[in-house]
Amino acid sequence: MIVADKNLELVTLTERQRKARRNRSVAIGVALAALVIIFYIATIVRFGHHASALMPTNLM
Repeated sequence: MIVADKNLELVTLTERQRKARRNRSVAIGVALAALVIIFYIATIVRFGHHASALMPTNLM
């Protein structure tokens, strides 16, 4: 088993790099949310009119 060196060199990001990273993260989050919404709407549209055929019209 290899023990990692406790004196690791850490990279310090500049303010510009932190802002770019944050903007990328926000863009990925928005794209993911949009994809989820598109899939949800597509599912409702695709199965919406079929669901009415599965439901009985006479409850008695």
